[in-house]
Amino acid sequence: MRVQVTLACTETGDRNYITSKNKRTNPERLEFKKYSPRLKRHTLHRETK
Repeated sequence: MRVQVTLACTETGDRNYITSKNKRTNPERLEFKKYSPRLKRHTLHRETK
């Protein structure tokens, strides 16, 4: 049930991170505060396709 998902920065749209999630326990989209190398600060990253 675990699938790989890509996390994209909400401000620049860059896809900086790849992680995995369990679809059964987390059906909604993931959101994390992660480091954005282009902006050189932490921003919100959301799950994309």
